[in-house]
Amino acid sequence: MSRILLEAPDAPEQRARPNPGRAAQAENLASIRGLAIVDAMSSNQAAIETAARPSAATALRVRGLAKRFGEREVLAGIDLTVPTGRTFGLVGVNGAGKTTFIKCVLDLCSPNEGEISIFDVSSHLPSARARLGYVPERFVPPHYLLGREFIELMMTLCGARYERVRAESLLGEIELETDVLERPVRQLSKGMTQKLGLAACFLVERDLYVLDEPLSGLDPESRFAVKSVLRRLGAESRTLLFTSHVLADVEELCAAIAVLDRGRIRFSGAPAELCARQSESDLERAFIRCIHSRDVEPARGTV
Repeated sequence: MSRILLEAPDAPEQRARPNPGRAAQAENLASIRGLAIVDAMSSNQAAIETAARPSAATALRVRGLAKRFGEREVLAGIDLTVPTGRTFGLVGVNGAGKTTFIKCVLDLCSPNEGEISIFDVSSHLPSARARLGYVPERFVPPHYLLGREFIELMMTLCGARYERVRAESLLGEIELETDVLERPVRQLSKGMTQKLGLAACFLVERDLYVLDEPLSGLDPESRFAVKSVLRRLGAESRTLLFTSHVLADVEELCAAIAVLDRGRIRFSGAPAELCARQSESDLERAFIRCIHSRDVEPARGTV
């Protein structure tokens, strides 16, 4: 199994030192950025084995996750469990560690300590990602491809077959005009590009979708449409893990949330529970009180 990485660059402090021996490879990959991670099967056998595996009750289990960049501690002993079929929100201020957490889950970033499993498979194994789809926050697809070519590429890498009728149907759901399929990606606006990435992800049916700020850059009509698709996926018992700074969206979509602050989980549970604990009727106010308190959520396992 090979893995193709389409990701915007890390922040400077997270970037690995250049390797002169890979200069040619880096140059060839420089223009390939965007959807993030797609596992390409070398044969159908891996897919068959994955399909035959019994359904796990836990989509994601994280124990003792710690990550440091030099002397800076970004994640400090994270414990988190997301049950299968749950819509789960990870919230926190800028720099709280949300994107680093996601990259550790996807094995794009090596943790210093801890264990991560996806559907009971270690995240270090490529097969752990066979059942998930991912869209990063900084989504930048290859600018020289047509929208259709980009979606076809992603689906081919995932072992799926592109069907124009199905693609057009999903584009309609997320309020994206179907003419983008024959337009170069470089001609698309930020919001249109974001929806193209979401479409490519959702067209490949997966049990777990990991979405980093999926509603970023979308206008109100598009946000409403994408949230409708997220609700549909949740109704189909797909597991959704997404980050967001808009707590109204989190409250509307998520059965459970975790508040990540300065690398630690301050709360995990239902949004209503956070409001009750902080004696607030508004989730945004409850969140602010939570991150300004000194309490750290004890390890509880499932949220």
